[in-house]
Amino acid sequence: MYRRLLSCFFAFCLFLPTAVAQRPVPYPVFTTPQFDQAVANGTRNLDGTPGTNYWTNTASYSIEAALMPDSAFVVGDVIATYTNNSPDTLDTIVMHLRQNLHKAGAVRNRPQQLTGGMDVQNVTVDYSPADYDINGTLMYLALEKPLLPDSSLLVGMHWTFKIPEPGAPRMGGDGEVFFVAYWYPQFAMYDDLRGWKADQYMGNGEFYMGFADYDVHLTAPAGWVMAATGTLQNPMATLSDSSQARLARASRTRDIVSMLSADEVASGFSATQPGGVVTWHYKAEQVRDFAFGTSNAYAWDATSALAGDVDGDGAMDTTMIHAFYRPGKAAWPRGAEFTQYSVEFMADKFFPYPYPHMTAMEGVVGGGMEFPMMTHIGGNRTDQSLFSVTLHEVAHMWFPMIVGQDEKAYTWMDEGLTSFNTNEGKAAFWNDSTQWLPSKQSYYRIAGTGDEAPSMRHGDQYPYGTAARGIASYRKPAVALHALRGLIGEEAFMHAYRTYAARWMWKHATPYDFFNTFEDVLGQDLDWFWTPMFFETWTLDHAIKDVAADENGVTVMLEDRGLTPMPLPVRLTYKDGNVEEGVVSLDTWLSGNREAQLTFPAGEIQKVEIDPGLFLPDVDRSNNTWQP
Repeated sequence: MYRRLLSCFFAFCLFLPTAVAQRPVPYPVFTTPQFDQAVANGTRNLDGTPGTNYWTNTASYSIEAALMPDSAFVVGDVIATYTNNSPDTLDTIVMHLRQNLHKAGAVRNRPQQLTGGMDVQNVTVDYSPADYDINGTLMYLALEKPLLPDSSLLVGMHWTFKIPEPGAPRMGGDGEVFFVAYWYPQFAMYDDLRGWKADQYMGNGEFYMGFADYDVHLTAPAGWVMAATGTLQNPMATLSDSSQARLARASRTRDIVSMLSADEVASGFSATQPGGVVTWHYKAEQVRDFAFGTSNAYAWDATSALAGDVDGDGAMDTTMIHAFYRPGKAAWPRGAEFTQYSVEFMADKFFPYPYPHMTAMEGVVGGGMEFPMMTHIGGNRTDQSLFSVTLHEVAHMWFPMIVGQDEKAYTWMDEGLTSFNTNEGKAAFWNDSTQWLPSKQSYYRIAGTGDEAPSMRHGDQYPYGTAARGIASYRKPAVALHALRGLIGEEAFMHAYRTYAARWMWKHATPYDFFNTFEDVLGQDLDWFWTPMFFETWTLDHAIKDVAADENGVTVMLEDRGLTPMPLPVRLTYKDGNVEEGVVSLDTWLSGNREAQLTFPAGEIQKVEIDPGLFLPDVDRSNNTWQP
């Protein structure tokens, strides 16, 4: 992916009317000035590895908050420590107040309920009153004393907000279930590329977050079961004696243990200690966010999952699995099973799951949403639908919860990789070899229609109410990765993929780090692939033009009718059952040719196929098979 000026000039010349070659050739991938400066600064390398000078700022939060279900209000106080590990001196601190998405005057790119947003009071820096400005969902703290490198400061404040109703993106409450996310003042990202990377939260584009530690006390009415990011510190003070015993049993088995059955919910049985309110104390380390959910109507199942060798001692470790759901919700009695499988599948595929639990909660969102150690999934679902969403959200624990990525700017890095992983997990769980069939990939519904948008587009800049964002961010990148795997082989592909994950655990990667890692591991220049598949909406359309056979052999004439160049595998099947394989090389198309031919041994032809493995993103497969 390195800049090649001569090849760049050649590639652009192929677009000129005077060029001899007939076929356009993809231009090289160009990095941004910010990425180039990071390379010069030694924080990133051109081979896809983090530089020796790589750094990331860190934070810790101490929060005390209370949820009042009757009024749907959250009241909280925070003391947050921000540590400047960068070489820069900071005179401003930027924080997210994402509940201001629901405040009048906020910039939004999808309709939202107005709740008044977040009311912030008693803002301090190092315990002194702070000078600050709030602009939409962002708070700017002007520092009286600049924050030097390798130094920390404390930010404190009190805040309240009303939890929006269902329909709010990724959170909300319906009076019976409350799932609370983006609920506290959070430090914005300050990275080695742009410094403060603080975009307004408009509703569509998701999140770019730093790693932090959390110490959180959450108060809710007794009888409301709670689940949250992190490890529960006070189970004896919060859970009933029977719940503690069941939880201990669940931690020792991979069988599903009923923590709170549907009959117990109906009878009013409480899984919490008695009293007016219960305060739950959680701690979490090195996570990018904190979320919680609670209800007095939940059934609760628990078990454990094989997490991999987390501590490196050579022995298999385990993690707790929880599923919370209202009785009568279809498929949810399998929620713990699906969550368990998802953790084990991803831990085996990439690296061990390092967190103490993974929890799935049914509730108030339309689809599903990921948080560290948590996912919230809405809607009545079939088994296959619930499994698919559960696996997708659990897979996000790897990308971006551990392998940090800027989903705001490059949504495909989170959603595209996770969509690919989801398809792999679905195929394995259901023993379904049809997951990657083109008929099941919605990318093809708009590819080449003019309604498509490039994957390398900011998450807030896709047209609202269209399929463009979903295709560009989820479907097309998954199809692209499947195609790349088909071209280079499973072993080489997974080696590069796992290397990327290992290099960028607990760091923040860009698309260029992803691209460069693959090229470094594979020893190949893949600009011809990255450019059309991620930077453009070019399409691939290979076709069989003609087949001629005589006693000297079989000649297959092939056409490249699209803009995306890829090697073209061809299979000829003879009537006696013998099969011959051939490939039109990538260089044939990169040389500007629109046509190519392959010659096979003579024989009676049963059929000729191009891309018989169905891994190339060919938008018109009506011309991919020829029969006499």
